Amino acid sequence: MAGEWRLLDDIDLKIIELLRKDGRMSFIEIGKKVGLSEGAVRRRVKLLHERGIIKRFTVEIDRGYGVSAITFIQLEYSSSAKEVVGKVAKVPGVEAVYELTGRFDAIAIISAPSISELNERIDSIRNIEGVKNTETAVILRIIS
Repeated sequence: MAGEWRLLDDIDLKIIELLRKDGRMSFIEIGKKVGLSEGAVRRRVKLLHERGIIKRFTVEIDRGYGVSAITFIQLEYSSSAKEVVGKVAKVPGVEAVYELTGRFDAIAIISAPSISELNERIDSIRNIEGVKNTETAVILRIIS
């Protein structure tokens, strides 16, 4: 799908950026900002979703509630990264997982209502077969 991005025009890119900033923005409002009708915006968003460029629509919760962390994950050398990362993504509270280059093989962005529940979620990741080691940083403040 990485090559799909090259097939996007400037309007698609503007629509994606507007939805990143405010996923609840109406198609009418987006259309006004990009110079298209509501129907044209609706069709483009539908196509972007069907092509897998827009993966999902979600809610971002105010970080003032609960706790969030970034868990850096090292995998066993014999493990299938795709399989292990897929299991990590299914742990409750895991918002996103990214495969990396370098010392760590992946990171998971995790949220929980309390430190004790965050710790349980991290323990769940540590107990996944193929996870060699984790290192977690609790997020203190989000600037942007």
